[in-house]
Parts: sequence; C-alpha cells; structure tokens
Amino acid sequence: MSDELPSFSLADWRASENSAATQQQLAQSLTDVCHHTGFFLLKDHGVSAELIDKVFKLSKRCFDLPLEKRNAMHKKHSRHFRGWESEGSEYTNGRPDIREQIDLWSEHPARDSNVEPHYLRLLGPNQWPQEPELEAFKPTLERWFTDLGAVADELMQILSMGLGLAPDYFDKAFGEERMSLTKLIRYPETPPGGFGVNAHHDAGFLTLLSPGTTPGLQIERADGSWLDVPLVENALVVNLGEILQSMTGNYLLATPHRVVTTQPRQSAAYFHGPSLEMPLHAIELAERFTQAVAASPRHRGAGFMARKEETDAGTADMQSSHQPDVYGEQIWNYFSRSYPDIVQRHYPASSTALETATAEAIEAGNKVAI
Repeated sequence: MSDELPSFSLADWRASENSAATQQQLAQSLTDVCHHTGFFLLKDHGVSAELIDKVFKLSKRCFDLPLEKRNAMHKKHSRHFRGWESEGSEYTNGRPDIREQIDLWSEHPARDSNVEPHYLRLLGPNQWPQEPELEAFKPTLERWFTDLGAVADELMQILSMGLGLAPDYFDKAFGEERMSLTKLIRYPETPPGGFGVNAHHDAGFLTLLSPGTTPGLQIERADGSWLDVPLVENALVVNLGEILQSMTGNYLLATPHRVVTTQPRQSAAYFHGPSLEMPLHAIELAERFTQAVAASPRHRGAGFMARKEETDAGTADMQSSHQPDVYGEQIWNYFSRSYPDIVQRHYPASSTALETATAEAIEAGNKVAI
C-alpha cells in the first residue's frame, strides 16, 4: 500500500454506461484496489453536501442534549441494539472504544423475543430523539439510508462485474428485509494509550464513511504500519467488510483500521447489509482470483474478528477462522463481542447457551459456528 489512498469516481463510471469495454475496465480497476488495499476514496458519488451537512448538524444537536435526554434513548433499553451510548460502552477486541455514538438500523417489524433463529430478534424499530428541536432527525436519517444505500448498491454492482459475476449478483443475493446500519459518532480527544475505536475489521459487506472535518482514521498497510486517511472535500471513504472477504476466499480484503485523534472529531458511517437470512456461501470465482490469493501470504493469512469466547480463549484479535453460514450469525456475533452486557440483559438464556456451546467447542479444538 502506498502513502496515497486510491480514489474512484462514480461520475466516470456513470459516463461509461454506453461502453461495455470501458465499464469492465473500470470495474476491474476498482476490484484490483479492493484486492490490494480494501480502502478507497469515492468521488462524484452524488450524495448531496446539503444532506451530509444536515446529518452532522443534527447529530451534534443530539449529542449536545442533556445527559438525561440522551439516556432516554440509551441502547441498553433496546433489545434490537439500537440507540445512543456513552464513551466506553462498545468493546472492540475486548477493549473499550473512546467514542460516543448513535446506532440506527434498517427498520422492520419486530419479531418475538424468543424467535428462532435467534438473530431474527435483531429486527425491530430504532430509538429516535423526541425533542422538538430534533424533529428533522428521523426524516433526514431516513433519506441518508436511502441515498447511501443507492450508492452502495452501485458499488456492489461494480465489484460484481470486476469479479466476473453478473452485475446483479449481489442485488439478487441480498434478499428482502435488508439490514443496514448507520453510526453517528463523536470522538473526544483520544487519551494516551487508547483509541477512539480500536483496530478492527468491519463485519459486513461495504462501508461508506463521511469522515467530517477532523482527521483521525488510520488504516493498516501490508507491512503493519499505519496510514493516515486524508480528508478530501466531498469524498466518502469506502472500505470492505469481512463478509466480502469470506465470500471471495480472501481475494477482497477487510483491512484493519482504527481512530486516534488529537481533537474532538465527528463522523457518520453507513454499513451496507443484506437480509439477515442471506446464506454466506463461497462464490465460485475464476481461477485467476484463487491463484492471486494462493500467491500472497498476506491474503492467505487474513483472518476474521475473534468472537468474545475466542478472545477469552487466547485467539488473536483478527485471526479467527470462523466463518458464519448466514449473515444474521455474523451480526449476532458482532453484538455478542461488542455488547455482552446488553446481550445478557435482554437474552440471558441465549447468552449463556451460546457461550457454553462455543467454549466447549473451543476446548475440543472445534470452533463451530454459533
């Protein structure tokens, strides 16, 4: 990875719609970037600067509410893991993240608290601020979900073509009741020895980040050093998640990243996701893709975020070999390792059963999916 982050223009892609050869060339170039780097700057994406500015302003108003009003929409009140949380509430690799945030997921009718498969319990409503001065919050964030989701769908189409698949491969696979996430984040100055968010992979398919006006995001180079992500006006930062890495046999990478900032920082991230019931079968790719992985120790050895039970058993932070069978399992695993207290609060029986089953499997040397 060089000292410059690659960039990709959606305007160039859209202008090439009448040339199949040009489109294929652009799709291949972006897929190559995602193979080598896993991060890029997205320019000319079409998401209005007005919308982004409004999201940041409304987020700040929400974060500036008195503590008792923020606590009214605390994530611990939601069995669907949605809402506000204070600094240090989320754990990454067993360590607290020094950031305050609001999590909003795609809204669907809530299932029974005992529904099986257990990951369907994640479907449900968001917690929205109720203050009059924030009446624009919900419609603005709903538009954010729509506009960012459309851009993400377009990028998934491009990556499909770059992988030699039909352009609508992922669109068909994503199914109904899609579950995407928006994180609105406020970081204080990072204390010595800590991180705004600790080094990690994203769990899903594709992340679009509006990084705000303050630097702090860093990505890991192939040699283990860290690259500061530049702030480029009107550009979004895009990175891939573990599911794409898994489904492409490690050809596309989920690159480790973290945040450390010397001053208060605000950002807004959109995580593009499918139905919780989407099967995560390996994609049959052309031989050149599998050969590229076989020829690269970095790709062959790329692991996944360790689950809480694996971390407790000594598995390194991002060296799990576990690959869930369906998307819902991946998201449930994310909540289990990031919010063990909330899992215990709302699903004590499920939490105990899952921990016991996984601990027994690890003890036996057989890391089965939970």
